[in-house]
Amino acid sequence: MSKSFLPIILGTDANAYGLARSFNDEYNVKSLALGTFPLRETKDSKIIDVKIIKNLTDEKVFLNTLLKIGKEYKEKYDYLILLSCAEWYTNPIVNNMETLSQYFVLPFMNKNLKDKLEDKESFYNICEEYNLDYPKTYIITKENKENIDLPFDYPVALKPSNSTLYSKIEFAGKEKSYKIKDKQKLKQTVNKIFESGYNGHIIVQDFIPGADDTMYVLNCYSNSKGKVKMMCFGRCILEEHTPYGIGNYRAIISEGNQEIYEKIKAFLEDINYIGFSNFDFKYDRRDNKYKLFEINIRQGRSSYFTTSAGLNMAKYLVDDFILKKDKKTEYNYNKFLWLHTPKKILKKYIYNQDTLNEANKLIKEKKYAYTLKNPKDNNLKRNFWINRIYNKDYKMFKLYPPKKDDE
Repeated sequence: MSKSFLPIILGTDANAYGLARSFNDEYNVKSLALGTFPLRETKDSKIIDVKIIKNLTDEKVFLNTLLKIGKEYKEKYDYLILLSCAEWYTNPIVNNMETLSQYFVLPFMNKNLKDKLEDKESFYNICEEYNLDYPKTYIITKENKENIDLPFDYPVALKPSNSTLYSKIEFAGKEKSYKIKDKQKLKQTVNKIFESGYNGHIIVQDFIPGADDTMYVLNCYSNSKGKVKMMCFGRCILEEHTPYGIGNYRAIISEGNQEIYEKIKAFLEDINYIGFSNFDFKYDRRDNKYKLFEINIRQGRSSYFTTSAGLNMAKYLVDDFILKKDKKTEYNYNKFLWLHTPKKILKKYIYNQDTLNEANKLIKEKKYAYTLKNPKDNNLKRNFWINRIYNKDYKMFKLYPPKKDDE
C-alpha cells in the first residue's frame, strides 16, 4: 500500500484490541491506543502500543492531547485514523470534529444525529418513525413517577434512557438494567435511581421472554457518503449476568438475516449515518419478531466476531477513507463461533442442547476464534494474563449463572 496510516484507538480494553487486531490481520500495521488506565487486554502486545493519559475523559485534556498526538504523528504518516471504544471518547470527538479534522480521519456522524441516537427515548421515537420493531415502552420522569400506569403486564425491563448520565452516578445495588416483577419493586427502583442524582428519564419496557440465545447483534459500516458497505448479524449464545455487566457477550455465532439487513440498511442510509454501528436485538417468540433494544454509535466490544467471520472491519474503513474504493455492500452469511470465555464454560452454561451442538460442531471444524488469543501476538507473559482473564469466568458464572429461559 502506497499510503501509510496509523490507527489511533481510544480505549485499552478488548474492544480496542479487537480493532487493532483487525488492522493488523489485514495490513500488518501496529496501532496506537490511548486510555486513562492500562488494561491487560492490550498490555505486552506486539500489535498495539499503549499511551496512558490521566484525565483523558476531561474534554479540555482530551482535545489538547489529541492535537498534540495529531501534530506529532502526522509528520510520520499520511493518515491518522481516530476510533473510539466508548461513549466518553466518542462525545468529545463529535463535539470537536472541525478542530480534530486537521489531523485525523474521523468516521463519525454529526453531533445532532449522535445525540438523537444515543438517548434511548429519542431512539425509540426514531424506531417508531422508521417502523423498526422494539419492545413496548413507557417513559418515567421525575414528574410522573408517582402516577405510573403501565400499558403492559409484569415482569418489565427497566433501564436509564441516558446511559452517559447514569454511568456518572453510584448507589448501592446499582445495575446496568433491571428485571422488575411487581409494582412495589418498580417504585423502589425508580426512586433509588432518581435519589442518586440521575436527572434523565427512565425507560420501562415489556419484558421479552427467552434465554441468552434469543439475543442478537448486528455490526455495520457506513461509508463517508452514508452508504452501508458491510453488515454482519450474529446470535449470542452466552452472555454475562453480573449486575453491571449483564448483556456483555461471551459467545456469538455469526449468521445472516436478509430481512434485518435490508431494513437496517434502509434506515442507516436514510438518516445518513457514517462509521461503525452496533445494534442489539432480542427475538420475541410471542410474535416472531426481532425487537431492537439500542444502537451503539461505534463498534461493540464483541465486534471482532465480524472480522473472524470473514468481514474484516478495518478493511471497509481503509477502502473508504484512504483507498477511496466504492465497493458493493457485503453481507455475512458465514457460520463462525466467536468466544470470549473458555470452551468448557459453554458445555456447563448453555442449556439449549441444539445451540450447544451447533457450537461444538463449529469448534470441531476449527471455525472459532478468540479476540485476545492471537497467533501473531504470542509471548509467555501476555499468554499468562490472557488465560487468567478468560479463566475468571469460571468463578463469575458460578456466582452469576445464566437464567434458564424465563426465570
